[in-house]
Amino acid sequence: MSAEDLEKYETEMELKLYREYRDVVGLFKYVIETERRFYLTNDYEMQVHSVQGEVFFEVSMADAWVWDMYRPARFVKQVRVLTFKDVNIEELNKNDLELPSG
Repeated sequence: MSAEDLEKYETEMELKLYREYRDVVGLFKYVIETERRFYLTNDYEMQVHSVQGEVFFEVSMADAWVWDMYRPARFVKQVRVLTFKDVNIEELNKNDLELPSG
């Protein structure tokens, strides 16, 4: 496989992933972004832990969708993320997800 073939394959996979995201985003209430992954979920719990002066975050999600083009199945039943990096959680505004009419 040439570098050009690999680049074309990755581009096609990213487009397929974007289309899947666009199709499912309306099913979810929250977007959760970590340094490694991007998730859609309707239910989450976040805890902040401090151990010997180090702070880390634990985020648990149920019935989530994960943005990862290398996963064969992007819907996951349970997710638990531990990270020392920032976690961004946003509530989706359903009006922002609607396509304009006309």
